[in-house]
Amino acid sequence: MSEVLTDAQKAFYEEQGYLILEDRVPATIMDRIRQEIARFTEVARGMTASDDKIDLEDSHTPDDPRIRRVKLPHTQSEVVNDLLRSDHILAPVRDLIGPDVRMQTTKLNMKSAGYGAAVEWHQDWAFYPYTNDDVLAVGVIIDDMTEANGPLMVLPGTHRGPVLDHHHNGYFAGAVDLAAEGIDMADAVPLMGPAGSISIHHGRILHGSALNTSTQDRRIIFFEMMAADAFPIFGQNTFPASLEEFDARMLCGAPTLEPRMAKVPVRIPQPLPPTKGSIYEIQKAMGKRSFEVLK
Repeated sequence: MSEVLTDAQKAFYEEQGYLILEDRVPATIMDRIRQEIARFTEVARGMTASDDKIDLEDSHTPDDPRIRRVKLPHTQSEVVNDLLRSDHILAPVRDLIGPDVRMQTTKLNMKSAGYGAAVEWHQDWAFYPYTNDDVLAVGVIIDDMTEANGPLMVLPGTHRGPVLDHHHNGYFAGAVDLAAEGIDMADAVPLMGPAGSISIHHGRILHGSALNTSTQDRRIIFFEMMAADAFPIFGQNTFPASLEEFDARMLCGAPTLEPRMAKVPVRIPQPLPPTKGSIYEIQKAMGKRSFEVLK
């Protein structure tokens, strides 16, 4: 029995690779998350370089702090950690991939008004292939998401196709050249909704987002997760250090020692480019870009 999703919603996700669920997170929780973002911004004040907790915009200065990503926010914020483990997030996830769910990673992307960085087209699956593809990402929409402020965009149905080439000049660049793949960006669908909504997208769907040149912030938390019987394939960017560390990522249900093997396409995301860091830095290794870059 489904917890929250209808049969029609589940069928749509299976066919198209994404969902939007409006007003999923209560306003009181959203207000607390915005307070945490204000705290992170003050932490960034005075910083001169990104570190293992905060990734700075290229336009950041110590006097004018500009964050593009808070890394692993569930480890830095009690309210984010509580939301990750709540039924606001996990109930629809269980409807899609089953009762045993493990975390892949978390991130708070801060695409702030006027200078929020673009993310080039990519498949999450290209960064971390598993033995089966019950892998997805939940996006918690913090600000009303419209066409103007750089929403997440997906290319429907691409989760049922190949894993595309994310390499450039012999390195894994974490981005796809749409023209080279014969893909038209005009077919993309923006995942929009009011603050407190969530988006869900399949780990294999092709997605990206443009610069935010509007006057409205576009901040979103991504909770990335997979079925507990999806085991990592060696070479992925976030390969667990040990079974104990892997099992410590369980969000609900029970872990297993029996990987489920599925016939899924895989490319190993190696070797990494000389430029290390988050996806923003890795994508600098690519050639032709789909989105403009702020000067």
